[in-house]
Amino acid sequence: MGVYLVSVTAQDWSQLGEDGYGDVAAALNTELERRGLPPYELRQVAGEAPGWFEEKVSPSMDGFVALCRTRLTDAELSALLDWSVLVPFALEEEIVLPVGTAYSGEETVVAGAPRVLALAERLADAVELPVDAIPAGENLTLSLWFLEGGAERTARARTGPWAEDRDAAFYVALYLCAAQYSIRHGCPMTYS
Repeated sequence: MGVYLVSVTAQDWSQLGEDGYGDVAAALNTELERRGLPPYELRQVAGEAPGWFEEKVSPSMDGFVALCRTRLTDAELSALLDWSVLVPFALEEEIVLPVGTAYSGEETVVAGAPRVLALAERLADAVELPVDAIPAGENLTLSLWFLEGGAERTARARTGPWAEDRDAAFYVALYLCAAQYSIRHGCPMTYS
């Protein structure tokens, strides 16, 4: 078991009830309309990614949070970590919706992937994360790369601050890859 960061399909985004995010989608569109912004409609598209994004959130976050506290303001730290749904478009600020999900309690905090991506890129630069060496592919690719020795082998050839705390590097890579995936495929991300 555990907690996973996952992409949300168009079907799940529109489905009401316990198995879907229709309540969140409707509340988000109501709030976007109130702010004078267009609604967010997630549609099945021909170029949709095969499979989906899914990474297990398992290593300790202590080193990552410490890194964030040295490199980000409190507001930036909150923007990076305090969301429960990530959407693939820019938002000036996080939107708090009065609708809960299984992992968000009674409220859902929605953040824009472009801002999360910019913050994750700053952290990746700060720790000299070898972004080009991080594998892309099937579900759990990132988790397995860190857990099964891929990151360790890369660290021997590509030293840097990232190699000193691989748990922190995992979270930098996780938020970076999740925001990139959200933007690339036009889909929300959430915890499951």
